[in-house]
Amino acid sequence: MHISNYRRKCEAVFLFFLLFFIFCILRLFYIQIFRSSYLAEIANKQHNLFVELEPFRGVIYDANLKPQTLNLPADSLYASPNMMKEKDKETAILKLSGILDCSKDYLRSRLYRKKSFIWLARKVTPEQAEKIKQLKIRNLGFIRESKRSYPNTYLASQVIGFAGIDNRGLEGIELYLDKYLRGIPGWGIFLRDARQKRLDIYEKMVPPKEGMDVVLTIDQVVQYIAERELDKAYKTHNAKGASIVVMDPHTGRILALANRPTYNLNEYSNVSKDQTRNRAICDLFEPGSVFKIVTAAAALEEKRVTEEDKIFCENGSYRVANHTLHDHAPHGWLTFREVIEQSSNIGTTKIAQVLGPEVVYKYVRLFGFGSKLGIDLRGEISGMIKEPRYWSKTSIGAVPIGHEVGVTTLQLASALSVIANGGQLMKPYIIEEIRDKQGKIIKRTSPTLIRKVVSLDTAARVSKMLTGVVEEGTGRMAQIPGLTSAGKTGTAQKIDANGVYSHNKFVASFIGFAPVEDPVVVIVVSVDEPHPYYFGGVVAAPVFKNVAADAVRYLKTKRALSSQMGLNGNKRTR
Repeated sequence: MHISNYRRKCEAVFLFFLLFFIFCILRLFYIQIFRSSYLAEIANKQHNLFVELEPFRGVIYDANLKPQTLNLPADSLYASPNMMKEKDKETAILKLSGILDCSKDYLRSRLYRKKSFIWLARKVTPEQAEKIKQLKIRNLGFIRESKRSYPNTYLASQVIGFAGIDNRGLEGIELYLDKYLRGIPGWGIFLRDARQKRLDIYEKMVPPKEGMDVVLTIDQVVQYIAERELDKAYKTHNAKGASIVVMDPHTGRILALANRPTYNLNEYSNVSKDQTRNRAICDLFEPGSVFKIVTAAAALEEKRVTEEDKIFCENGSYRVANHTLHDHAPHGWLTFREVIEQSSNIGTTKIAQVLGPEVVYKYVRLFGFGSKLGIDLRGEISGMIKEPRYWSKTSIGAVPIGHEVGVTTLQLASALSVIANGGQLMKPYIIEEIRDKQGKIIKRTSPTLIRKVVSLDTAARVSKMLTGVVEEGTGRMAQIPGLTSAGKTGTAQKIDANGVYSHNKFVASFIGFAPVEDPVVVIVVSVDEPHPYYFGGVVAAPVFKNVAADAVRYLKTKRALSSQMGLNGNKRTR
């Protein structure tokens, strides 16, 4: 009986283990055949790390191929929260908050996410990276990225702009051409060891594609000269703001463009909108007497007056409808040439009355005012000029002398180029070309004629009158020893918040070109609210003088050296 019971128990145990063995065999068969891919994928995820690989941004060069941007190596800190123990997470939160200067709550929100990869800090300093490495916290690591740097710090800041921490363009050319400069990201799958530490071994990789390079028309030397002199005027005259544009009048190439206030491109995180604003293309102001070049050109082109025709300037006081117009000094009879030289408001208005509103408006538009010029920068505005049907009875005494019209510094530079180049309005541009890393040119900008504005004869006659402004008139402080120059002063009252002209807020400006016989540069300087002096001939004209003197000398030398190198090159190829 006992033997029989024992035998039955043994058979039961044997049967149990047999069934269990069969079950295990079947289970292993199922896993091997039906679940192998899924489980292998899980294993791979535990031992692999997917990382997006950031491309190097393209380089921005000046006209001489001097780099204005650099890509410097920088370490970015990542974590693998799914692989981290709670003890390690809390240690990381405690230690990293002090090193990275960030809140514990921020780190906690990141580290307690159910993710296999998260960024904790992008592009940390070398000192921060070293301190973090010394902590030896598991499942924290670094990936080498690039950080955008600007070697010339303040130079052409509103033109170049900057890229953010993720290497995306945020201002200036960096933003305008971001799609070319940014490049295409790649990706890599890193192997990890048993402790989940990243190995610098790729299982798979698609390399990133570097961004394209950009060549500007800006000449670093001319830009430095312009900024140096603009900065002096801005600080000396306690101004609210200031702008300068240096242009090649024959092509529309922008050789320099600067504004004040400015900012350090490498410290962009705390700058204000006032600092980043490109005033030269987006700030509207009444130009004042510099606008008289339009009236002068219109009168000569329409053959309604000659330079020696005499105009009675009413001894400094003239009634236009219900408004009394004044000159800065009383004048009797002046020739038309002297009207421009002495910047007589009354003389200019009388000429405009002969022309009539429709003709004045026609030439204002022909010179490019009231519409965008199409420069390759964000933020350009069209300016403001009312159609004659909206003019008041006093507008004929306001528009021809630069009131009731809003312009930009860039528009003034393009308008004066019409006089300097023989009557043609050229489209201004600041991007010379875009090229890939193999040097292939993707896009190139060529000089573009917008329209013919006045005849060569009219342009030459106005040029001579503007030469007289510098030699005999209100622009004497723009005289350059050994160099002929032409220009026009402007002093315009600003409009207060209550809609009336201010008695203590002005825009001082000067527009000019040099040398007169073969203009190399057109320069426009505008200074917003200078104190205590506010006349364009005192505040802005000296800036023109100093910039023109150095820039013309440099550009002529550069041109001569380029020609010499070309000749030498030809000799070598014979």
